[in-house]
Amino acid sequence: MAIQNSELDFFQIKSQLQTHFEQQSEFSDYDFTASGLSNILDVLAHNTHINALTANMAINESFLTSAQLRSSVVSHAEALGYVPKSKISSTALVSLSITDYPAGPASLTIPVGTEFSASIGASVFTFTTQEECTALKESNNYVFKTSSGSSTITLKEGVNRSKTFIVDSEAVGAVYVIPDTTIDTSTINVRVYENYLSTNFLTFNDINTVPTITPDSKVFLLRETSNGYYEIFFSDGNILGAAPLANNRIEVDYISTRGSAANGGVSFSTTLTLDGQPITVTTVSGSAGGAEKESSDSIKLNAPRSFSAQNRLVTSSDYTALISSNFGSYIQDVIAWGGNDNIPPQYGKVFASLNFLDDVAPSTQTAVKELIKDQLTSNLSIMSIDTEFVDPQETFLELSTAFNIDPVKMPSSTEALQAQVDAFIKQYALDNLNTFESIFRRSNLLTQVDQLSTAILNSRMSVRVQQRINIDSELEEINIARQALPTPLPILDYLEKDQSVNFPFQLASPDNDDHTVISSVFKSNGQNVVIKNKLGTTQLQILDLNDIIKVNNAGSYDPAKGTVSMSALRVDEDGYTGTGIKISATPANQSTLIPLRNYIITLDEDLSTTIGFVDNGASKVTL
Repeated sequence: MAIQNSELDFFQIKSQLQTHFEQQSEFSDYDFTASGLSNILDVLAHNTHINALTANMAINESFLTSAQLRSSVVSHAEALGYVPKSKISSTALVSLSITDYPAGPASLTIPVGTEFSASIGASVFTFTTQEECTALKESNNYVFKTSSGSSTITLKEGVNRSKTFIVDSEAVGAVYVIPDTTIDTSTINVRVYENYLSTNFLTFNDINTVPTITPDSKVFLLRETSNGYYEIFFSDGNILGAAPLANNRIEVDYISTRGSAANGGVSFSTTLTLDGQPITVTTVSGSAGGAEKESSDSIKLNAPRSFSAQNRLVTSSDYTALISSNFGSYIQDVIAWGGNDNIPPQYGKVFASLNFLDDVAPSTQTAVKELIKDQLTSNLSIMSIDTEFVDPQETFLELSTAFNIDPVKMPSSTEALQAQVDAFIKQYALDNLNTFESIFRRSNLLTQVDQLSTAILNSRMSVRVQQRINIDSELEEINIARQALPTPLPILDYLEKDQSVNFPFQLASPDNDDHTVISSVFKSNGQNVVIKNKLGTTQLQILDLNDIIKVNNAGSYDPAKGTVSMSALRVDEDGYTGTGIKISATPANQSTLIPLRNYIITLDEDLSTTIGFVDNGASKVTL
């Protein structure tokens, strides 16, 4: 019998060894139990077991997808040219001013590194300015601005730290370790001085931020070490730019951060006074974007995608990979597509849709989009190709689930089992939907529902899809425009205009028994009404709650295009639940829903129902 030296189960190894000896004529009638040879078999099995474990771990650590140690994952990522993300400082945007100071000088300056504090929960976090800010006196007031002239000041959370190195005579190949696991590597500044006492320096930049490298380029390379620290190293002075010389002094400044814990700060203050005057801090955007060090699973996912992109923007997947890699602390998902795939086609453009994290304020979202254009697309994309951002569009699911219950096997009550199934469906939606390109497959969900309990005999589900019309925002926009006219017009308490919604799927054809399109209840001219398609047709009607027709031809829907269009729809202010009207429809294929482009499928928990039926026919009855 062959012995499997890669076997990972000790007892199986020992059994194989014993079987091997039993097949030998010398031990044909030997009792291995409680014998001295049994102890020898234990030693042999232990040795084989340890060798198998060692070999298995070594082989696993040799590949990116199977590696378990972070140091191995980081090493494989480095071979692909991918630098795992460090901790990232949470960023806040504020405006700073001093008001009513007639005796003040012509200008005031807030130095770089000025500390601000913010309380988040029970913790206090320190934020610092990243550049010098200057304010000129205007009408006895000071509004501080950056060197670019912006009155929006960036604050980053963390403590400013510095590390100094002296280059020895063996400078080629030297590495300089920064013994800090909480560093935000995007804040590293490297200055190289001629000697220890010199005040003149050259600035070296991260090689990943430099679009073009020459033999004279001043760049450094960064990598994570096996113990979680970071080390910088330089070129040998040939291909990858210039290198520090012997006796040069290297100073590395950076921010040591607490990462995602600092997200959510909304109020900032500083003890700094200028000329004895306190500084007024106004929050433009609360702190967001802080993140922990990139996990091993994330590295395994992003490193191959980054390698395939090769730091250039040609295909849509390149945009997805590089935006995710560089701005992953602000967004949870991104999708991009070419203008030729857009509807209608717009050649010469790339469209990108960013699904931001919940705590990222609108002002920060705008800033991130500008950074993507400035730092990525302007440098790496093909000439004459513009980037246009498109907001994500949510498509909601309305799931009506029913299942049969075997009363003999029911663990507690029908209500308890209903609650269990309902909670599972909601969790399934959280785990499998809510991202771009997430596909809903009804059979997969029902299969898992059937497996929740042996009491569930079978299940079924009807699926409707839903888009929403945000009446609140449209009405507010119109009233703001009316008030801004030279002669302001009265504020409207209703909205009347053509409306349309687009579904990313084909809709079901008209049915003679059931309505394909149904809206939520809203008020029009003071009366509660709904929109439904006329049975058997694509024509839309407005009906009251007694199904009496109020408007016979209110629009139509196109099953093939997935559009629902309403003509001159009048909606009273505050005559609806939430922020607007929900338009739900039956999709042509309820089994599989595949969203297109920037659509995200999510679950409308309020309009999804779950009900269980006791199936007495499943129980055997004794007569």
